[in-house]
Amino acid sequence: MTVTIAWWDLTDSDVTIEALEQDMRNSIDAWYEVEGLRVKLWIADRENRRWGAVMWWDLYVPADRLLPPNRAAELIGRPPTHRTRFDVVGTAEGNHS
Repeated sequence: MTVTIAWWDLTDSDVTIEALEQDMRNSIDAWYEVEGLRVKLWIADRENRRWGAVMWWDLYVPADRLLPPNRAAELIGRPPTHRTRFDVVGTAEGNHS
């Protein structure tokens, strides 16, 4: 499994986190159909004006895989400030009481 984290620094952007949240709510359905995607979480750091996503994949996702449009990149007008991919090497499960 792999995890991809992408985020934008919005310091020099007119786009607000609130606008990105609203658009995410309107475009989320397209991500339900992406093969191999287990979870997609949108993340926000309001204090530092950052917006992004965490995507958990079953397997490594080839670069040529067709994905829904990247609405954040379209609204912000540029690719993410930072994008990183990690291999998942373990998980914590069960009762931790």
